[in-house]
Amino acid sequence: MPESYDLIVVGAGPAGLAAAIYAARARLRTLVLDEGVPGGQVKTTHKVSNYPGFPEDVRGSELAALFAKQAERFGARIARSVEITAHVLTGHEKRFVLDGESEVAARAVVVATGARPRALGLDGESRLRGRGLSYCATCDGAYFEGKDIHVIGGGNSAVEESLFLTQFARSVTIVHQFAEFQAEPASVQEALDNPRIRVLFRHEPRGFYGETALDRLRVERLETRELIDLPSDGVFVFVGMEPRTDLLRGLVPIDAHGYVETDDAMATPIPGVFAAGDIRAKRFRQITTAVADGTIAALSAQKYLREARA
Repeated sequence: MPESYDLIVVGAGPAGLAAAIYAARARLRTLVLDEGVPGGQVKTTHKVSNYPGFPEDVRGSELAALFAKQAERFGARIARSVEITAHVLTGHEKRFVLDGESEVAARAVVVATGARPRALGLDGESRLRGRGLSYCATCDGAYFEGKDIHVIGGGNSAVEESLFLTQFARSVTIVHQFAEFQAEPASVQEALDNPRIRVLFRHEPRGFYGETALDRLRVERLETRELIDLPSDGVFVFVGMEPRTDLLRGLVPIDAHGYVETDDAMATPIPGVFAAGDIRAKRFRQITTAVADGTIAALSAQKYLREARA
């Protein structure tokens, strides 16, 4: 027999942990499943400056740990580093097989699996990932002490993580396809004022090369179509995210960009299944909007369970 819960939350990012906090406080028997350490994308962010209640910058890893601690304080169980090897979301009871062995079940589920860094699909990318090519500055920045590195992108993540990487690298060159950044003006000005950062506007990456590790980045100068090989000790890619909707594909509506469509109660068409956070189709994706989604999903799950028992 599977171990039974009232609510299973899949994903321990801000949305999932907010849902767990609300559900556990409502005395629902709550289980959170996560493939790694709780925190989602937040734990890989070097600093968070705009989360309410923290007038000073807070490390992303610290904020993530506080979310998890609060959920556990109210009685939620967090299963860390587990793999969902089979699942059934339709029917009265939703079931998950973990690591091919144990089975858990619940009447309601919140899917908050977030998003993963978007790959570019360029030559050499898959082969050199983890060999000088990274998608996480917090995870890998310290390995590039005194090195000359490149960052791909021009949004908030690219600019802010470039600033973080200057703590380690001798130089950081941002490669951006447009003539100006799309990041917040304050971060852009800080980057432009930093002597360790230079920018190649109107350039696009075309490939990553090296025998056993990355040693050069090929870019195209868009104005002239010239291909240029740039020596590089490392490249960090920040070109957006792609939703992790594997659990729900084929079961619920997904928009043209791959995001799950829900109503304003975070409900999917499957009774008892809710979606929250960065996998959901919406206009803005921030920590605060993920937390709001998780809150609404938990309250909606409570209502669903209450009505199911009536």
